[in-house]
Amino acid sequence: MTARLDPFAAAPSHMKSWMSASVPIRAGLDPKLVSLVEIRASQLNGCAHCLNMHSTEARAKGETEQRLYLLATWREAPCYTDRERAALAWTDALTRLSQGYTHEAAYEGLTAHFSEEEQVKLTLVINVINGWNRLMAGFGVWQEQAVPKTAAA
Repeated sequence: MTARLDPFAAAPSHMKSWMSASVPIRAGLDPKLVSLVEIRASQLNGCAHCLNMHSTEARAKGETEQRLYLLATWREAPCYTDRERAALAWTDALTRLSQGYTHEAAYEGLTAHFSEEEQVKLTLVINVINGWNRLMAGFGVWQEQAVPKTAAA
């Protein structure tokens, strides 16, 4: 895909503000959980750039290839914890709102595994990655990611 526009060059101050808001939102939740959520939303949104970037980051954090490969079918794969499943269900529900997905069952799972503060943090993470997906996929942004040492070995 050829990039249509570089949002960082076109609107640097706005993109700096967006980055300044989005980076600290990831703090306070397990980094591996955040990676799974970011990858799952990026799968649903078809954002190659974000899938590539967050998969590379997840490997660097020690995420296994098996769990990354199975993420598209997380409901059937036994390798995710109940907490991760609750986060992934919430990610699916919020990312697919426009497709008429109900989020009641996902919310029940969320409340069973996350404190109220964590629910807000996770929801913000989901909103941020959905925003990044729309920016990167919308403008056709692609940047090759460095291969982590663990994957290269």
